[in-house]
Amino acid sequence: MPVAEALDRACAEAVELARAAAIGRAGAMGVGEHLGVIVEDVRVATHLFACPHPGYPGWSWQVTVARASRARVVTVSEVTLLPGPDSLLAPTWVPWSDRVGPGDLSPGVIMPTPDNDPRVEPGFTAADMPPDMEPAEWSATRAVVAELGLGRERVLSAEGRDDAAERWLAGDGGPDNPMTTQAPGVCETCAYFVALSGPLGRVFGACANEYTPSDGRVVSRDHGCGAHSDATEVSRGEQLRQPAWDTVSLDTSIF
Repeated sequence: MPVAEALDRACAEAVELARAAAIGRAGAMGVGEHLGVIVEDVRVATHLFACPHPGYPGWSWQVTVARASRARVVTVSEVTLLPGPDSLLAPTWVPWSDRVGPGDLSPGVIMPTPDNDPRVEPGFTAADMPPDMEPAEWSATRAVVAELGLGRERVLSAEGRDDAAERWLAGDGGPDNPMTTQAPGVCETCAYFVALSGPLGRVFGACANEYTPSDGRVVSRDHGCGAHSDATEVSRGEQLRQPAWDTVSLDTSIF
């Protein structure tokens, strides 16, 4: 292990020199009591002074002084204001792309999809067609591609579908919630259930019932709510009997 350097006496005694340098940098923030001195290197030491400003609790002015070999004069090398172990610090900076969470995007906000996003993969475009393809074959291929929804630069990858499926199943449109538990039936047997196309359609669809909280949202086939299309009224209003004395009909035979 390296041997610790001994504290240079001249550097250790340069308290007032270090204080003057700190005052020159601190300005209105002020400089408090001397907190100690730290050995940095051969004939190099750092003096610590408390920062009395109420906005910087636990911070200290740190003035590094040095003495050249065989020199008697100590000079100031650096003056900094640094936090201590219990200081109030700003939160660690996080890139904007990492701070955005589900539902955070608002009108006018653009969030580009990175090129290496695992949720998407290259799609099928006209550039993928061989240049010598027959027009009829090209037209038929494009029709199939359009029907499958693949005529895009990038499409949802298997990882992207799995992420979406797990998120939707765990959300309010999944099967594990009080709404489904008390429902008379599941969405798969409801007339208002519109299945999605593609692989996700085997598990999910959209609700088209305007009276439910899930209207216009993705729901799983085993989700359910009280507005199932097969739900019937438990009881009906009592049928009123005919009046004993008819005061509504008009007998025209007496005229």
